[in-house]
Amino acid sequence: MANQHVAWIGLGNIGRGMVQNIAEKGPQSSLTVYNRTTSKAESFVSTLPPNKATVASSLPEAVNPATLIFTCVGDDPALDQIFAAILEAKDLDISGKTFVDCSTVHPDTSRKTQAALSQRGAAFVACPVFGAPNMAVAGQLVVVPAGSAEAIERARPYLDGVTARATLPLTGNEDVGRASLMKVLGNTFILNMVESLAEGVTAAEKTGLGAEMYEKWVATMFPGAFAKYAERMTSGDYHKREEPLFAVDLARKDLRHASTLASDGGMRLRSVEVTDGYLQEVKKEKGEKGDVAAVYGAIRKEAGLPFANN
Repeated sequence: MANQHVAWIGLGNIGRGMVQNIAEKGPQSSLTVYNRTTSKAESFVSTLPPNKATVASSLPEAVNPATLIFTCVGDDPALDQIFAAILEAKDLDISGKTFVDCSTVHPDTSRKTQAALSQRGAAFVACPVFGAPNMAVAGQLVVVPAGSAEAIERARPYLDGVTARATLPLTGNEDVGRASLMKVLGNTFILNMVESLAEGVTAAEKTGLGAEMYEKWVATMFPGAFAKYAERMTSGDYHKREEPLFAVDLARKDLRHASTLASDGGMRLRSVEVTDGYLQEVKKEKGEKGDVAAVYGAIRKEAGLPFANN
């Protein structure tokens, strides 16, 4: 690992936390950060300890010296654009390099990416992550890598104890789509739980129990992520924040993937349809800045209450 040159592509909420931990705790000899908006990458790198990372102004500049390249972007088209640019770059030799993608995309997108990279002699690991941005900063994500055992082992020094509290490799075969499938189904569980939580908080308000009492029960029974979601609902954070922690468009993308995959398997996810219906209302109210916790506002509205719990 002493001569491992690492590149990171994409600086979303989760990506920034992961890069911070790799910069501070990873075993790499160098770390290069690339973002489509160079000024954003420069601003972020300036917050890291001195001499821990540099900024690349182009994808080839980031990828060329790297032996291990992480990507973490918002959706399938963004990932397709990145790898199209890498594969089409003249004089960029990617043979022997390992690409590790932490994005949430359709399993077929991961499979397509692996096939294209394999033809050029590069390895690919689909490595989606579970956890909120604060968990990324704390290095407490749960990661689910899939790919060849050798490629996963090359990524592990940047996962265990660095960016993640747990690594759950999908071993048994090298189908990278299994990791993306696990991520989509896992996010579906989380989103449906947030919707059920929002229904409970709203019902507590409508029946006289009180939202605060319901929140206390959630915090006692389910400390952690769902308790935090309940707090964000009752405090009004869901409609006050300027930037979403989990954007409505990304959540709906995950639910569409889940519905498509379930349909291909011969079943219907009715709870996904309910959650997506409320997220459509969030999009109408808050636009692309809407957060998944705002399903609470959509349910309040349906129950005859204002969207915002002022």
